[in-house]
Parts: sequence; C-alpha cells; structure tokens
Amino acid sequence: MKLSAPLYHLKRTAKTLSRQEGIPLHAALDRIAAEEGFKAWSLLAAKAAAAAPASKLFGRLRPGDLVLLGARPGHGKTLMSLELAVAAMKAGHRAAFFTLEYKEKDVWGHLRDLGVDGTRFHELFDLDCSDAISADYIEKKMATAPRGSVVVVDYLQLLDQKRENPPLMAQVRALKTFARDRGLIVVFISQIDRSYDPSTKPCPDLEDVRLPNPLDLQLFDKTCFLSNGEVRFQG
Repeated sequence: MKLSAPLYHLKRTAKTLSRQEGIPLHAALDRIAAEEGFKAWSLLAAKAAAAAPASKLFGRLRPGDLVLLGARPGHGKTLMSLELAVAAMKAGHRAAFFTLEYKEKDVWGHLRDLGVDGTRFHELFDLDCSDAISADYIEKKMATAPRGSVVVVDYLQLLDQKRENPPLMAQVRALKTFARDRGLIVVFISQIDRSYDPSTKPCPDLEDVRLPNPLDLQLFDKTCFLSNGEVRFQG
C-alpha cells in the first residue's frame, strides 16, 4: 500500500481541515481517506497498520540488540519508535520510553495519533520524562525488565548534556552491555546533521548522524533511517 504521505502527516492534514472547515475530525479523516482511495479512515488505518514499517522492523529485532533510529525533524522518528514500542506490547512484551525531549502529554498525544488506547497497554508501558535520564538511570529503572522488553531512548545526543553524566561513548557502551546481559532491545532516537542534503541522497545513513561528542557508531547492531516516508533498515 502506497499512501501519498506518511500516516501521521495525513492525520495532521485532517486536523487542519477539521479546524479550517469547522467539520468533525472523523469527517475530515474520512475525506482524507477517500482521497487515498478508501471508503473510510478506519479502513485506511487498518491497512496501514498491517503494512506498518515498525511492525516489520520489530520482527527483525532480537533481544540484546542496540538500534539506532535516525531522521530529520518532522520525518517520523519519534512516531516510529513509539510504533516499535506498541508492536512489542502487542506481542506481549514490556516497553519503556525515556525522553529528555518531550513531556508526558506530548507522548500520549503521539500515541493517540497512532490510534493507541492508553488503557489497553497500561500494565506494559513505562513512560519516563525525568531530567535525570542517563545510562545509569535507565539501567536502574529497567533492572527487573523481562527479556524481550523494548527500551526507547529519546534521544541519543541529549544523554550527556549534563556535565555530571559520563561521556556519550561510555553511556552507549554501558547500555549495549546492559541490553545483551538482560536480553533487552534498546532503541536510540538520533538527530541527523544539518549538512545532510536530501537532494543528493534520498535517505540519511550513519555518515549523517549528528555527533557533537565522540561516539563509535559501530556499537549499534542495527540501524533504521527515515526520510519522506522512506524507511531504510540495516542489520
């Protein structure tokens, strides 16, 4: 299934349409769905969920993996990471989202955009927006997490923003060891350097990861980069 834009972009368009024309959101969603060739938004959403890149990506991850998920702002890296968490929970695993970027209401808003009922996964999902987030903090919080749990870190370049935290390289190495010892899947959301030019390269790669501080990117077992609805995975 090929949509004219990623699902979250279509939802934003529907919200704008709802405000501009004073129509209910569900009516705006159905109108957008009709433009994509579906009779109703529910049918489009169901089809999109079945073909979601996150579901396919989750199927390729294994306990102990350290994953890098990168994209420019507005290209869906946060939503993709949350979709991975949802895919894990649908499979019966726990998921945790540690963010130094968003507030709780923002994360729940993203989940609602994905059509997720917060009460459905209440027992499986942990959301942490503490300013104290670091590798050591995450290890303590996830010390008893069962094998196969997915841990999302939002985002890589903020981990060592406080002087009291260890260097970025040391924190990533620590979480790599922790993931392997505990059988967890740790996903780092990453920024892309401003020098990346989509007109010369359709999708960013490891060379385009923004690194304000030294980091060996070979520490990551698998990578996933997004750009304009395109998803490139390497493992």
